Amino acid sequence: MLILLTLGFLLTLLCLTGCVGALRENCCLLKLFSAIVLVLITIQVLFAIVAYSMQDQIEGYLRSGILAAIAGYQDDLDLRFITDEIQLGLQCCGADTYREWELNAYYNCSAPGVLACGVPATCCVDPLENGTVWNSQCGVGAQLLDEFTAQSVIFLAGCLGGISRWIKQHESLIGTVAVIVVGVQILAVFVTTRLMESIRWHKAHA
Repeated sequence: MLILLTLGFLLTLLCLTGCVGALRENCCLLKLFSAIVLVLITIQVLFAIVAYSMQDQIEGYLRSGILAAIAGYQDDLDLRFITDEIQLGLQCCGADTYREWELNAYYNCSAPGVLACGVPATCCVDPLENGTVWNSQCGVGAQLLDEFTAQSVIFLAGCLGGISRWIKQHESLIGTVAVIVVGVQILAVFVTTRLMESIRWHKAHA
């Protein structure tokens, strides 16, 4: 949340720089705006190239991140929220398999308490159990079930596969959005450059 707020604040400052520079015909602010936008374009292009060339490494980082979120699920509310949203949205459980919830101290089969050998309710196929009240105990004992029986209770597939499928299903949309975003930024730099040329011309002939 802090990262998103910081990015939003910085982008707001960037937009204000461009707007004030254009309204006040201030070439210094317009130059600063253009320079920052060019840096952003460069970073985005480099990020896309690196992400494409390091797909295996990124998958490894994602797996490590999901496993870390599983391990700290009960102790960190932010991790719990993110994990629940991913599992609900992608209808998945764990990184590669639901049995990875054994890594969590509360869901470990050797742990005391009702959660032992279970999975979170967000792994359940029907957490409401055809009702209107969320059943937080629907995943209890799921790790003890064989896969044939478990598939009717919880999602067996891991979230890494779900993320990969989601990206493949939305490749064209992601590409279109990326091209539009970069195109708008390039257009902003072009318009800013022409505006600075116009300001200089008017000052020279004033």
